Amino acid sequence: MANDTTLQNIIAHCKEYGFIFQSSEIYDGLSAVYDYGQYGAELKKNIRDHWWKSMTQMHDNIVGIDAAIFMHPTVWKASGHVDNFSDPMIDNKDSKKRYRVDHLIEGYAETLGKEEADALLQNMDALLAAEDFAGLKKLIEDNKIKCGVSGTANWTDVRQFNLMFSTEMGSVADDADKVYLRPETAQGIFVNFLNVQKTGRMKIPFGIAQTGKAFRNEIVARGFIFRMREFEQMEMQFFVRPGTQKEWYEYWKEARMKWHLDLGISPDHYRFHDHVKLAHYADAACDIEYDFPMGFKEVEGIHSRTDFDLKSHQQYSGKKLTYFDTEINQHYIPYVIETSIGLDRAVMLVLSEAYKEEDLSTAEKQDSRVVLKFPPLLAPIKLAVLPLLKKDGLPEIARELMNECRPYFKCFYEEKDTIGKRYRRQDAIGTPFCVTIDHQTKEDQTVTIRYRDSMTQERIPLSAVKDMVMKTIQVY
Repeated sequence: MANDTTLQNIIAHCKEYGFIFQSSEIYDGLSAVYDYGQYGAELKKNIRDHWWKSMTQMHDNIVGIDAAIFMHPTVWKASGHVDNFSDPMIDNKDSKKRYRVDHLIEGYAETLGKEEADALLQNMDALLAAEDFAGLKKLIEDNKIKCGVSGTANWTDVRQFNLMFSTEMGSVADDADKVYLRPETAQGIFVNFLNVQKTGRMKIPFGIAQTGKAFRNEIVARGFIFRMREFEQMEMQFFVRPGTQKEWYEYWKEARMKWHLDLGISPDHYRFHDHVKLAHYADAACDIEYDFPMGFKEVEGIHSRTDFDLKSHQQYSGKKLTYFDTEINQHYIPYVIETSIGLDRAVMLVLSEAYKEEDLSTAEKQDSRVVLKFPPLLAPIKLAVLPLLKKDGLPEIARELMNECRPYFKCFYEEKDTIGKRYRRQDAIGTPFCVTIDHQTKEDQTVTIRYRDSMTQERIPLSAVKDMVMKTIQVY
């Protein structure tokens, strides 16, 4: 069940230690838009780079592209977003506040016991699948679900609301063309299918990966960076021979779950959730859900998209988007398996998993710490180099170690405050290793290395520091 205290503590910690800030905070902020600070930007980049490497560098048949955010407006007609990209909404007549229906019901379900909540959510899923808006309103009314602002259950009818942002492209308003900020990165892959296939001499099956910004006009955006209006996706479209899609769907389900578990996260914190209502383009779909502070929520989707996308773009563009398969001597439009993970949700997943409040009190002393136990590969800072004193040549030795290590991984140097306070600051930003340069270093060329998770310390050769950290952060 939801743990609002933990979520609020994570939000406060992210602000205090330079991970994530409210956008335009000095102007009272912009709802559901966030800025990444110095450590948050590093964490986000490390997750993105790890995904990109695992998808492209570690596969012979997957390549990456970077398509533009702006696309021809007909792209979104062909994809179905103009007509179908909407969510059922309901307004409270007293507060004038608008809610996404599923979020409103899910919020109420969190106040119920497990059995009752499961029954309510199952009922909701069935009504959503049937697009029974009258039934959804009746479900809300029968359960006396109230608006959190007005405290009343005075609701409008349920209706659809399109989530795409639109703007105008052109120098003169009257002559401008309406364009959209892309709500997903996938379409940039589909419209470049033949460009990549021909220039890369790609053979089915093959994949095209992309990371980038997407935009959705979420009416009810909540859960910190879990649901935002401007966010980043990491998507891969895998093109396969028709008739093999179910086999590849199962393959990518397993492969993507393995990627998550290889981060060292407990399998108990993940689960698959099969879609009750399939999107208009899919013949199978599931989510990988993680147990966030607000409960199990989607972090990644795996979808069997059939041949809908390429077939639709072929129809609307008038350009042939078929592939000639020399093995079976046949032209066909490939089927597609999609893996789509929200980068911001992945950041929140890693933060939620890493955040720990530890009581270190003993009979003699009260003590505690807040630590972020990131996988070393993803940690914003891999190594903190800390001279014990600001004199006696210790800073010079520390700087030499910094210069040796920084071409290979992100390091941090600090000489202010007691060593204990410096350790605590590094714990709070998730640095896995701290090296202290002291007077013994000058005598025997050894340093004290301190391990974040166990807080144990040992002496190791100064010359061994770089290789030890490098070995720890290598996963391939």
